Amino acid sequence: MSLINMAKREITCKIVYYGIGLSGKTTNLHYIHKVVNPRDVGDMVSIDTETERTLYFDLLPLDMGHVHGFHLKFQLYTVPGQVLYQQTRVSVLKGADGVIFVADSQANKLKENIESWNELLDQLRRQNRTPGDFPIIMQWNKRDLPDVLPIPILQQYLNPFRMPSFEAVAVSGQGVVEALRMTINNTLRTLEHL
Repeated sequence: MSLINMAKREITCKIVYYGIGLSGKTTNLHYIHKVVNPRDVGDMVSIDTETERTLYFDLLPLDMGHVHGFHLKFQLYTVPGQVLYQQTRVSVLKGADGVIFVADSQANKLKENIESWNELLDQLRRQNRTPGDFPIIMQWNKRDLPDVLPIPILQQYLNPFRMPSFEAVAVSGQGVVEALRMTINNTLRTLEHL
């Protein structure tokens, strides 16, 4: 849930990048860190393994300026995708205001993507969130690789709620900012109803 500090007139929202290992979650944050105005982005914090895979999470703070008299900040997190870090994913997802589900578009990753998607839905329900009403954006990543599934197949298996979706190539930035912008906008819409 968003942290609203009335005394400071400050709102802090949390967006979590969720998906399988090596789907491109951390690459999204690195690209955003590179292209956002340095005065609007903090230092990126990563806790990696020796092979540069996310161990606990990545964090990238964004300053969005003032909206309706409130200072608006977003904290972008990634979860580790490896199966053995399920409890860590649960912890990082707690309190999220929005999610970008980063799906690896390669055909041989469909089963893993489905398992990760189902885990996300289960965890949202355990947090008393209704997945169809919660701000989730689908990012079909790695569209530049051979043997990627057609978008209608990804939609069929991974997007039952018909959430907004973007084709992406995180390493070049294609679809990265667009997915983030849509998630921020959808998150802000949910804040209006609080």
